[in-house]
Amino acid sequence: MSIRRRTWTTAKGVEKTAWICDYTDIQGKRRLKTFRLKKNADTFAATAKIEVRDGTHVADSASATVKEAGELWIKAAGRRVERGTLVQYQQHLDLHIAPFLGTTLLSRLTVPAVRDFEDKLVDEGRSPAMVRKVVVSLGSLLADAQERGLVIRNAVREKSRARQKGRDRRQEKRQKGKLKVGTDIPTRDEVKAIVGALEGRWRPLLLTAIFTGLRASELRGLRWKDVELEKREIHVHQRADRFNDIGKPKSEAGERTVPTPPIVINALKEWRLACPRPRTGEQDADGNPLVEEMRPEQLVFPNGQGKVESLSNIMQRGFLPVQVKAGVSVDTGDKDKKGRPIMAAKYTGIHSLRHFYASWLINRKEDGGLGLPPKTVQERLGHSTIALTMDTYSHLFPRNDDADELSAAEKALLG
Repeated sequence: MSIRRRTWTTAKGVEKTAWICDYTDIQGKRRLKTFRLKKNADTFAATAKIEVRDGTHVADSASATVKEAGELWIKAAGRRVERGTLVQYQQHLDLHIAPFLGTTLLSRLTVPAVRDFEDKLVDEGRSPAMVRKVVVSLGSLLADAQERGLVIRNAVREKSRARQKGRDRRQEKRQKGKLKVGTDIPTRDEVKAIVGALEGRWRPLLLTAIFTGLRASELRGLRWKDVELEKREIHVHQRADRFNDIGKPKSEAGERTVPTPPIVINALKEWRLACPRPRTGEQDADGNPLVEEMRPEQLVFPNGQGKVESLSNIMQRGFLPVQVKAGVSVDTGDKDKKGRPIMAAKYTGIHSLRHFYASWLINRKEDGGLGLPPKTVQERLGHSTIALTMDTYSHLFPRNDDADELSAAEKALLG
């Protein structure tokens, strides 16, 4: 690696001077980089020498911009992620990454540059949660670029490792992620109140959510052919995403069979008679729309036209109002025209019912039954790994290692 001075005269007779760093990259290809000042050439040469030695150097001329790499990343992601995730990636690239880093060469994207990018996002009004999501997407973009040979180092991952050095990340996540009964998980009394308040078209749907733990997407994509009323089982084979497109479950473990209690089976038997069916596009003699005959592949919980019900409708017309009706609510601090407090639903996500189902499986001893082992809980919930189940719900499992139990175990062993 060498630095030399170059002097030339322009067409207008003006003498110019520049400094050239001449070096060989990690592929053995000769590279030339020009600088106006010698000190800049010296700094580059010192850095490049170490990077070439460590096998981490990528010449600017061989690097792509963040925007170019982002387009390749989006194209690749389209072949392996769901449509909703792909839309989120595209939004992160177009609205947050490209405006600040679009023209930056990947080879120039360092840890300080990523930190500066985070600061700019905050200064421009992005929320901390949004900043975290965007930076994760940037890290995924760089990982894709690494696989393509466009960049050697992933500055986002390097920053993350430096920040987490000396910590147990998974333990920290477990501590922060513990769900609390009465805050994240409805209590037994609250569920009893909700069940007592259910009526109409939302009764079978929310009963199924409470006592089978199906995800909202799985409820929206459930077909009658997947419900075995006589065997009292529900088979999960598909789901409806946020665009109402039908597809496979979230993972291979998502395809499962869930035993179903009598209260749900009886509600589904009644609901089957009233369940909306798709219209044929024709009308009867009185001008009323004709509907199709009930077929096994039709949805169990469709909208009024027999198509996929939106999650917004389930929440706004079903789950939230029934909580207020059941008294499972919180004071908003506002008052109506008569001076009465305006109440709002305590649980703002239907996923809280899935959490209740998990806690119900784990602590069935309170109902006179046997609490299910973690592996069975994992299978019922459709979790891809037992680690996910335990990270989320381990603190809910009853503990049998108290002093009395240990005393009994000692006596059994030693006599």
